[in-house]
Amino acid sequence: MNAQVKTAATQPVRIRKPDWIRVKAPTSPGYHDTRRLMRDLQLNTVCEEAACPNIGECWSVGHATVMILGSVCTRKCAFCNVATGRPDLLDPHEPDHLARAVGELGLHHVVITSVDRDDLSDGGAGHFVACIERIRETAPATTIEVLTPDFQRKEGAVEAVARARPDVYNHNLETVPRLYKTVRKAARYEHSLRLLKYAKEIDPTIFTKSGLMVGLGETESEILRVMDDMRAHDIDFLTIGQYLQPTPEHHPILDFITPAAFKAYEDAAYDKGFLMVSATPLTRSSYHADADFVKLRAARARAVHAATR
Repeated sequence: MNAQVKTAATQPVRIRKPDWIRVKAPTSPGYHDTRRLMRDLQLNTVCEEAACPNIGECWSVGHATVMILGSVCTRKCAFCNVATGRPDLLDPHEPDHLARAVGELGLHHVVITSVDRDDLSDGGAGHFVACIERIRETAPATTIEVLTPDFQRKEGAVEAVARARPDVYNHNLETVPRLYKTVRKAARYEHSLRLLKYAKEIDPTIFTKSGLMVGLGETESEILRVMDDMRAHDIDFLTIGQYLQPTPEHHPILDFITPAAFKAYEDAAYDKGFLMVSATPLTRSSYHADADFVKLRAARARAVHAATR
């Protein structure tokens, strides 16, 4: 289904979202408790900053994805709702506040992401490491997933984060190579692929993960080629979700992808050898990340067992 039509003046006209991506407004007591905790600890979340459609569901059960390194990004990607401009000063207490949130929410699995910080000499890698180390000290049983920037031209940044041994190293490719110049113009497709392969080379026990948005004008064959590139770079876990345009100033939605098409992508990805795939209209990088990590670890165990029989 096309998400927009053209008028005689060639201006895009937005149409209604299909029923399969409609979500309820957050109203539960759990949602408000999570929101209050984030405010009290002065933590930013990608759930709010990126206008995630799943915030009501996730926050109702205390699952929040903390966005470290401030709330202002040094890049201006065409798909992203996070504010762009002069970055915030780093909060030296943020690792402590994050660790406290993990404890108070009782998280078994935590996802830590960030804005891009091209202004910092290490791109913020040291802050990621500090957050990982503090959580390990206070909640050693909690598994940790990082969703990092690309750390372009930041020598030693990927090594530092990988050597801190997160359980999952996630970095999203976001879209197909052809669309990078319009959707993710400050990034480089090959660099993002190499980053994930390098993280796995540094620590082979790390699970690597990456995600794609669909509905930006890509073709099915392009998505399948990206899957092949990911597997060639030993990526374990693939997420695919529907792009939703945050404001009229952002990249338009060109297609709403049907649930059946998402299921076809999921089947194709498993056929190509991914250990774990999440492909639904509302899938986001950290959506159901806790339950998915359990499945991911079990899938690796099965794969190892099968290889040694």
